[in-house]
Amino acid sequence: MEEKDIVEKKEGFVEIPEKEEKPEEKPSPEEELSKLREKYLRLYAEFENYKKRVQKEKEELIKYGNEALLYELLNVLDSLEMALKHSGENVSEGLIKGVDMTLREFQRITEKFGLVPIEAQGKPFDPSLHHAMTQVERDDVEDKTVVNEFRKGYLYGDKVLRPSLVAVSKKVEKKIDEATEINSQAGKEE
Repeated sequence: MEEKDIVEKKEGFVEIPEKEEKPEEKPSPEEELSKLREKYLRLYAEFENYKKRVQKEKEELIKYGNEALLYELLNVLDSLEMALKHSGENVSEGLIKGVDMTLREFQRITEKFGLVPIEAQGKPFDPSLHHAMTQVERDDVEDKTVVNEFRKGYLYGDKVLRPSLVAVSKKVEKKIDEATEINSQAGKEE
């Protein structure tokens, strides 16, 4: 505050209230209309964006609504496949046939709802589809190729529901015998 704004009294200093300012002039009707139109357009755009977002969420809910159920059913698929894979000679032919028919029907129904197995064996390793458990040195296949599938992976629509657990090839490292290395060094020294 400036010195002229303060009045001295016997008890102390007191502030002088500021002079009242003139009230702002009212905007013209055209300006007011322009502001209201702009406000309306913003609200309309926000509402349209809200409708689009809700529609997209609704479509995703419909598209991926069965995801949790299908994920839980993967264990049943795995169990049926393992039962067939490990069925021995002591199991009746009828039981094996029944498990096979159950597995095929189960696969047909899950495929109907968008669950598709990931083809892994012999394919190039893709970290978005496969989870590498181990590397195996192999000469007969290209480097970073899936050579063994431990657990089948599945796609649900365009999403990976469960990645495949795989073994991936790597090139065989050529090992030099220590004796050969020593002989070659001795020959160079002579």
